[in-house]
Amino acid sequence: MQEIAYAKLNLALHVRGREAGGYHRIETIFAFCEDGDRLSVGDADEIGLAVSGPFGHELSSGEDNLVTRAARALADLCGLDRGAALTLEKRLPVAAGLGGGSADAGAALRLLCRWWNVAPPDDALHDLAAGLGADVPACLWSRPARGDGKGDRLTPWPDDGYAGAPVLLLNPGTPLSTAAVFRGWGGEDLGPLGSLEGSRNDLEASAVAHVPEIADMLGALCGARLARMSGSGATCFGVYDSEDLRDAAAAAIRSAAPHWWQLSTRLR
Repeated sequence: MQEIAYAKLNLALHVRGREAGGYHRIETIFAFCEDGDRLSVGDADEIGLAVSGPFGHELSSGEDNLVTRAARALADLCGLDRGAALTLEKRLPVAAGLGGGSADAGAALRLLCRWWNVAPPDDALHDLAAGLGADVPACLWSRPARGDGKGDRLTPWPDDGYAGAPVLLLNPGTPLSTAAVFRGWGGEDLGPLGSLEGSRNDLEASAVAHVPEIADMLGALCGARLARMSGSGATCFGVYDSEDLRDAAAAAIRSAAPHWWQLSTRLR
């Protein structure tokens, strides 16, 4: 069996305040691309993970990998003593604002529920996912949602005409620490998240201070309906009204900045 770990985008991300314990109170709109990392599973006596793919060398396949942690947590939740030979093909950049390990963990939970033929209660699965990381519940869901609190309190989000829209992802090839970007947040509450119109990503200024190329990428996404940095960066995305517009932008960027990683895909 196989499962896609759909790339996560934050169409908007408002930081409303700092919370005890190191987290920040946020309001965000999650969306997901049709493409991402790929996870497969086969028979095994124990739970194990192998990592491959163009970005696989940047990850550990040990017990600290979120895929392994998700698999063991699900087995414990369901009272199972079963194995799984998991293989993660890491196709997306690491530490890039695309969900990363959270998307991989969400895919592992979806895949192993099918592989082991288990159906835990939704609340229990959500709590398990939240225990793995703030973005894991949204990545487990992998459909448009509003996230509040740490981002783990989810409500469905109407697609606003974005479902199926062509999207172009850009990354400068520089990993960016989520913790460092949040530490650089200015601390000013600029107001609540309403509609996408007039929304923002409050982490952009901090991320640009670490990786100035983020500003260049945002400027390069010509003709996009919405151009924004995702999460804490450094990936930026443009949502386009047509594949022709997206592909023209991709070609121009490829010529001007061939060292930038890019992916042409669509929103789910």
